Amino acid sequence: MSVSSTWWSCHSESMAAAGAEAKEPENHHNNCLVQLSNPHVATMKEDILYHFNLSTSTHDFPAMFGDVKFVCVGGSPSRMNTFIRHVAAELGLNHPGDEYPNICAGTDRYAMYKVGPVLSVSHGMGIPSIAIMLHELIKMLYHARCSNVTIIRIGTSGGIGLEPGSVVITRQAVDACFKPEFEQIVLGKRVVRNTDMDEQLVQELMQCSSDLNEFTTVVGNTMCTLDFYEGQGRLDGAICSYTEKDKQAYLQAAHAAGIRNIEMESSVFAAMCSACGLRAAVVCVTFLDRLQGDQITSPHDVLAEYQQRPQRLVSYFIKKSLGKV
Repeated sequence: MSVSSTWWSCHSESMAAAGAEAKEPENHHNNCLVQLSNPHVATMKEDILYHFNLSTSTHDFPAMFGDVKFVCVGGSPSRMNTFIRHVAAELGLNHPGDEYPNICAGTDRYAMYKVGPVLSVSHGMGIPSIAIMLHELIKMLYHARCSNVTIIRIGTSGGIGLEPGSVVITRQAVDACFKPEFEQIVLGKRVVRNTDMDEQLVQELMQCSSDLNEFTTVVGNTMCTLDFYEGQGRLDGAICSYTEKDKQAYLQAAHAAGIRNIEMESSVFAAMCSACGLRAAVVCVTFLDRLQGDQITSPHDVLAEYQQRPQRLVSYFIKKSLGKV
């Protein structure tokens, strides 16, 4: 069966999310503390954040993280280390010889860096990796009694109908069937959560891009897939059962649905942040136009500069939010 006739078959009936009637936490505009959507954590004597190598019994979370207002997450430790150094310089918090130690140095799962009110955390690749990180990150912010936190994913993606190097600010994260939802199997049942982003934050970031006027930035939907190859309709993986025509039909339909880029983390990121009342956004640069090909062929130095674009935009947003522009 061709891809062009199968993506609509993904649209099946689903069970409503457990507790859908419950009131969601409000966004952080009125000194709101970070909240959890889990009553069990408050009854625990100790909470071990295993993948961070941190624990409420061995670390003073309020002292370490209580002043955090901005959390930026991205795939690789090196990217997030580069980001924290850039933010430190932009905010005037850096000094000659400054080092930014990895707070999670006791584990090789994730890396975490901090300067002033900004936390920078790596999340690895794909939905399972970022989901594990987010569970522990949100609990950490909760235990630290953080308030008015904004969390932004900065990353890379494949564009649809955009020039390489364009930056996409996500309006909605959608699945591979173009539906704005994240599906999780919980206790054997299909639970679906919404993936809307904070519209005001989207507009604030777009205004920051206009202020900078350095690169093309658009607002659009982002398709989140489970895979880099077949899941994104590539023809160059080890397995491929469809044609170029099938692929083009799928990507053109995605573009018509308002999708402007493809990556592998945005849906669970949006769903979890929304469930816990966190103001969240996704800002990704595109490395290629998928309508023109599958492989990333730009030189390394060009890709390195592209990768800095979301970092520059988000660091400017933070600087502006703190009144330092």
